[in-house]
Amino acid sequence: MIKYVLIFSAILVSSFVIKSIYQQGKASYYASKFEGRRTSSGEIFRQDSLTAAHHKLPFGTIVLVKNLKNDSVVIVKINDRLSPQSTRIIDLSLRAAKKLNFVREGLANVTLEKLN
Repeated sequence: MIKYVLIFSAILVSSFVIKSIYQQGKASYYASKFEGRRTSSGEIFRQDSLTAAHHKLPFGTIVLVKNLKNDSVVIVKINDRLSPQSTRIIDLSLRAAKKLNFVREGLANVTLEKLN
């Protein structure tokens, strides 16, 4: 009986947070010179926030970013656009990069999952 309750609970919880692998590629983080500037969404960029830039995800989209090298994860909100020339899939705030443990390297291989 307990086994069925646990299975039902897992199904119920997973129905509230629907995740889907969206992209895999390289992540970078913002240079400190962008601190205090307006993002494409109109918000002021802060290095200590958990935000990111993406090529086309709508502003306000919540994304789970996973560092494939060390399995660390962070949840960020998309509030800016990447340059059309950028080969990265996401550009993170410094705080998000620290949570993913890739500040020293500067780049990380990551996956993105949209959270609904």
